[in-house]
Amino acid sequence: MPTEDANRIPHPGVNFPPPFLFVGGFLVGWLLHRVVPLRVPASESDAMNTAGWILIIASLALLIWAQVTFRRHRTTIIPNRPASTMVTDGPYAHTRNPMYVSLTTLYLGLALLTGMLWTIIILPIVLILLTVLVIRREERYLDSAFGADYAEFRKRVRRWV
Repeated sequence: MPTEDANRIPHPGVNFPPPFLFVGGFLVGWLLHRVVPLRVPASESDAMNTAGWILIIASLALLIWAQVTFRRHRTTIIPNRPASTMVTDGPYAHTRNPMYVSLTTLYLGLALLTGMLWTIIILPIVLILLTVLVIRREERYLDSAFGADYAEFRKRVRRWV
């Protein structure tokens, strides 16, 4: 249940869709690959393609599970709107950010399928930007909105996996 504190932050303050960071990172990796092609070792192999597809399918399953869980709780996934409730079940019982875990896994799966090593090299930058520009803001907001309940949730559930 949200707190009724006058100091409560109205929303996380993330004014762009976080998936744009992943799309942007992949695009930068693709552009670098066009200039200086670097291939993922064994990227042409059936094993690498299979691994890429497994990651993509797993990421989509996790993303759907996370979104269905949010909808069941009738709260928003849009990061510039206030949350109506704190979600702690479903995939949120295992990671505080299952949608970002899903996007990271999808990104890696696509990187393996395309064989572009630059996309994998760029991924840590994407994750740093995600942490600084999105996750920290969301966590600050959730702490403001849900106080002790969110602090307990943070102790119990890891940010990633």
